[in-house]
Amino acid sequence: MGKKNRRWKHANFVALPREWFHKSNCPEWKALSAAAKLLYEYLKAGWNGSNNGQITLHYSQLRGVKGISSSSTISKAFKELEQTGWINKSALGGLYRKTNQYELTGEHDPYLQG
Repeated sequence: MGKKNRRWKHANFVALPREWFHKSNCPEWKALSAAAKLLYEYLKAGWNGSNNGQITLHYSQLRGVKGISSSSTISKAFKELEQTGWINKSALGGLYRKTNQYELTGEHDPYLQG
C-alpha cells in the first residue's frame, strides 16, 4: 500500500446503530420523517467527537440533497429534531451574522453517550 492510499486518517462514514433499522428496536427513529433522518445524518457527519454544541449546518449545504432541498422542509426537519429531543440549539444565529450551532443530545444515540 503506497502513501497515496494512506492519506486519510479516518473513514468517511457516519456511525448509526444497527438497532435503529430493525423493526421495533428504536421507535423514536422510526417516528422521524425522512427529512429529519437525513438532517440528523448530516449533523452527525459534522460531529468530530469534541465539537458537540458547535456543529453548524447551513441551509445552502443541504440544497442539493434529494428529499430536503426546500427551505420549508429543512426548517420543519430542524424543528422536528429539536422537539423530539435529538438535537438542541446551543447558539442562536440568523440576523446577527452568526450561524445557528447545534448539539447532538445523545438521548437516543449510544455512540454519543459517554
